[in-house]
Amino acid sequence: MQSDIPLRMLVPTQFVGAIIGKEGATIRNITKQTHSKIDIHRKENAGAAEKPITIHSTPEGCLNACMTIMEIMQKEAVDTKFTEAIPLKILAHNNFVGRLIGKEGRNLKKIEQDTGTKITISALLDLTVYNLERTITINGTLKESNKALEELMTKIMESYESDMAAMNLQSNLIPGLNLNALGLFPSGAPGMGPSMSGMPHHGAHGGSAYGQGQPESETVHLFIPALAVGAIIGKQGQHIKQLSHFAGASIKIAPAEEKDSIQRVVIIIGTPEAQFKAQCRIFGKLKEENFFGPKEEVKLEAHIKVPSFAAGRVIGKGGKTVNELQNLTCAEVVVPRDQTPDENDQVIVKIIGHFFACQLAQRKIQEILAQVRRQQQPKPTSGGQPPQPRRK
Repeated sequence: MQSDIPLRMLVPTQFVGAIIGKEGATIRNITKQTHSKIDIHRKENAGAAEKPITIHSTPEGCLNACMTIMEIMQKEAVDTKFTEAIPLKILAHNNFVGRLIGKEGRNLKKIEQDTGTKITISALLDLTVYNLERTITINGTLKESNKALEELMTKIMESYESDMAAMNLQSNLIPGLNLNALGLFPSGAPGMGPSMSGMPHHGAHGGSAYGQGQPESETVHLFIPALAVGAIIGKQGQHIKQLSHFAGASIKIAPAEEKDSIQRVVIIIGTPEAQFKAQCRIFGKLKEENFFGPKEEVKLEAHIKVPSFAAGRVIGKGGKTVNELQNLTCAEVVVPRDQTPDENDQVIVKIIGHFFACQLAQRKIQEILAQVRRQQQPKPTSGGQPPQPRRK
């Protein structure tokens, strides 16, 4: 069985020739011996000191191919009197890195202790919206690096399978939503690895996965535990800046209303796709940082505003629509009674649930609002003339 996630490694450019071998003989041997498909991306990043290599195989095949490449580089280093150490460098999608590190770095420290290696991970600031991979550098002997890589690959695969299970369980509830195009989950496509390379990015072709035309911006207020604010903002605001860049959304944390508030409000402004990305990462971050237990689902409250004249349509006759919404989405949907509309004649709808439930409820409510807006538009008559009475 081929792994769903290819192994991606970085090698110094000066060793690429030795890895390929005369007329490609060396790379063919590695491919044959390890039952792998190996892509060496020589033309990527012209002039760069390192080149990525993508290995497609079983987890065991990926590991063997990687170690064989490391052995070839070490032999070539001796032959060419290259004196610098050659650490093992792999690339991992940022979506998995938080879980690799663990709370207060515990997971990574354990792997280092178990294997006798030193492991470092590139900074969040190095990411771009087109490249969501982080570089993991493993320093140690070949045997130690091999053991560390095996443990890292196991952790990444566990995270991937967990994410895919959640996606498969709920994605059919959101018609027309192309989750892969959002860059939330890695692609197994040859040569791309778990990055967004070659995939539509936010705003590509002037449309989105939600249909034709430019989607409208929406505002969502997401309530998070007050203690989690630091984790969402990150050191010197790095995490929230990166999250905002990745999602293509404006993300701000409102000041606490009271000194001892147990919740804080994250204000997210962006298209449906941007909302999906931003909220997904916030839910994920709270899980990674253990603000919810290992077997506990992350459930948050989100507020969206709707025109006061449309609130009745969200509730439905005798509460029928809101009850159907709750049954369909598994989220709690509440339109508080006796609200005073704000200065824009809008009222709040509360949505409480896990990530996919919240997303689906938000999308369904937006569908209702779009329907109300369409019905309010005056119907044009043909040629602008009033309809003529029929002749008898």
